[in-house]
Amino acid sequence: MKTVRDVLKEKGNQVWSISAGASVYDALKLMAEKGIGALVVLDGENVVGIFSERDYAREVELKGRTARDTSVGDIMTHKVIYIQPDNTVEECMAVMTHRRIRHLPVMDEGRLVGLVSIGDIVKAVISEQQFMIQQLEHYITGAMG
Repeated sequence: MKTVRDVLKEKGNQVWSISAGASVYDALKLMAEKGIGALVVLDGENVVGIFSERDYAREVELKGRTARDTSVGDIMTHKVIYIQPDNTVEECMAVMTHRRIRHLPVMDEGRLVGLVSIGDIVKAVISEQQFMIQQLEHYITGAMG
């Protein structure tokens, strides 16, 4: 069974982050440059929040604020749900589905070691299923040959 650690080995553990005092505009610009949908908000090395496209849509655009005049800290999600490297991909998918979130920071002994998205997790599940199908096909072919 694949773990979050396995996913990070495949995708890398690069985490893009921003400070709470940065403007939403700067956060959106960084996200666009990197082709990502969320940033971990750090105070030094401490995770203090997560900022996503969803936060922007709901807390800036729909409330008539401007991205340049709003700080990330004003609209970020403060209660960060995270997972650990030894959690399985299935556990990760369950958390994401139950909590309706698309990005999960990965914490190991209080340290941020990665970030996984729903896309990373779906890719891992599909890969695992394809491997299982191949193994079954080899078994069936071998048994019948």
